Amino acid sequence: MKVGFIGLGNVGHKLSGSLLRNGVDLTVHDLNPDLVDAFVAKGAKRAEGPAQLMRDCDAVITCLPSPAASDAVMQEMLPEVTTGKIWMEMSTTDEAEAKRLGAMVIERGGAAVDCPVSGGCHRADTGNISIFAGCDRATFERILPFLTTMGRRILHTGDLGSASVLKVLTNYLATVHLAANAEALVTAAAAGMDLNTTYEAIKISSGNSFSHVTESQVILNGSRDISFTMDLVKKDIGLFQEIADRNNVPLEISPLLIDMFDDGIKRYGDRELSPNIIKRLEEATGLDIRAPGFPPEMTDDEPEEPGYEVIPQGSARAAE
Repeated sequence: MKVGFIGLGNVGHKLSGSLLRNGVDLTVHDLNPDLVDAFVAKGAKRAEGPAQLMRDCDAVITCLPSPAASDAVMQEMLPEVTTGKIWMEMSTTDEAEAKRLGAMVIERGGAAVDCPVSGGCHRADTGNISIFAGCDRATFERILPFLTTMGRRILHTGDLGSASVLKVLTNYLATVHLAANAEALVTAAAAGMDLNTTYEAIKISSGNSFSHVTESQVILNGSRDISFTMDLVKKDIGLFQEIADRNNVPLEISPLLIDMFDDGIKRYGDRELSPNIIKRLEEATGLDIRAPGFPPEMTDDEPEEPGYEVIPQGSARAAE
């Protein structure tokens, strides 16, 4: 199968890099020609635009920064959707938007999947990231070889749109953990605790989280570089709040979190690195939350391994 990839940004260039590295027939497109040139130099083909990609490829993957960007690309691709074509949405987007755009593809005889990733940009680089996939089972089995090339743990989440709900939920949890880690580290420093020892105490305890073993490290290094920015956090937690609102869930933590990042963006700008939400507390206390020995950015030290489908515990498939 020929695969097209649109969006070679922080995550997209790593996911598409895994496809190219593993011999997939890949054609790419991005608004930044330098990113496209880099992939062409490695053996990828260049597309003139989204319409050509859908026309020439069997499956087209989009990995874009916003629902609006995905919509704009879809409007260009849609006339070229024919029976058997597959659209794979790897952006973090709204469930309703994934369903709306997917319905247009399905109406023209194609198949649609929302398949966002989770687990950190550093794991996307090595093909060890997790991928959620929302679609019918037959489509899932068609695309599973590509998903297992880009990721390690692949979860079929149910119908189209279900993966987007779970992606937004997991990003919300990661943001809660980031904010809580920031408060814990600043409080530890204010109490006179050694921050290296504090990091290890959290890591080996019930207070540990994925956010701690990634974002806390770049916070303590001082780089705060996790390849994710405050505007993207605001988008994701805003999408989570919209899901809750649509389903009449009276959340309490989520609105506070949104207020925190609104304030962070007002102070530092929407493209500020997301771990720098801790600067609000550093400035309030006069403390510098850094410690020696931590890396400036995260790298995945696990070897690249073939991906596999994760079967949910207690599901009908687990009983097979």
